[in-house]
Amino acid sequence: MKRNSVDFSPWRFSVAPMMEWTDRHYRVLARLHSRKARLYTEMVTSAAIVHGDRERLLGYDRSEHPLAVQLGGSDPRELAQAAKICAEFAYDEINLNVGCPSDRVQNGAFGACLMRDPALVARCVAAMKAASGRNVTVKCRIGVDEQEPRAALFALAGAVVAAGADALIVHARKAWLKGLSPKENRDIPPLDYPLVHELKQAMPEVPIAINGGIATLPAAASQLERLDGVMVGRAAYHDLSMLQDVDPLLFGVPAPFASSRAAVEAFLPYIERKLCEGARLADITRHMLGLFAGRPGARAFRRHLATHAVRKGAGTRVVEDALGLVDHPISVPSAERLSA
Repeated sequence: MKRNSVDFSPWRFSVAPMMEWTDRHYRVLARLHSRKARLYTEMVTSAAIVHGDRERLLGYDRSEHPLAVQLGGSDPRELAQAAKICAEFAYDEINLNVGCPSDRVQNGAFGACLMRDPALVARCVAAMKAASGRNVTVKCRIGVDEQEPRAALFALAGAVVAAGADALIVHARKAWLKGLSPKENRDIPPLDYPLVHELKQAMPEVPIAINGGIATLPAAASQLERLDGVMVGRAAYHDLSMLQDVDPLLFGVPAPFASSRAAVEAFLPYIERKLCEGARLADITRHMLGLFAGRPGARAFRRHLATHAVRKGAGTRVVEDALGLVDHPISVPSAERLSA
């Protein structure tokens, strides 16, 4: 299949979907560090979207674009319904989870389990494409359990691309569904980057991004010599300042703000708005605890947030006081702050 007009750039750098981590508060703060990184929601099941509170599950701040939603499911009809709803929420991309090894997804017969059934995944992709009119992508592993990785990955990739998938994001390690916890599945199965490179050589017309074990921007840049994109997970969460360098180093444009401090100051109006809507400060500031690591005052910053953000009535003054504990305060003009 020839795709001469495909734009490969949307997947050049992205932050992985991570349950309980990449919520809307994290994503807004991440966007203040990088305009170009593609952000992903936490995984949402198709059943929850079809039957649940859609605004709670899918709502987001308009500043978060470019933004993708990740769906979990294995019923093509239900996924099509969910994808149509996601399109109505104006997501830029709809991603199908074929990589999560948790007990929850195994019990629901989706996630990494689907590596065993490429034909079903292809039907899901085709149904989602037809219903949504959006870019539909697949995030997968290189295999599960006793599968031979090359055969498993190439079979899955071939099926979903034929069904219309717009890009593949490959976590370059197997998922062991028997005997390893989800946490162990992030580290113990060995990475196989060359296999993903081989897949790209076999599918030059398809955007292919790699995920797994990539913790620095130099490592990401190295992968971009062979692939179209890199997806970073825990490193981009625990050290949000990493995203400060994404735009200049990988896209050749300035970062939104000169520093993480400036980004946090620009985040304050968003925090104030969410507090007025009933959010708890601690639910927002928990995503900030990794900021300023290695700098004087970083520990005091974390301690102040952890101690005071949980208190009843805590407001933005807690964040401002925490920032005052970090070296060299920088003032941000109000016009540069995130608009309401």
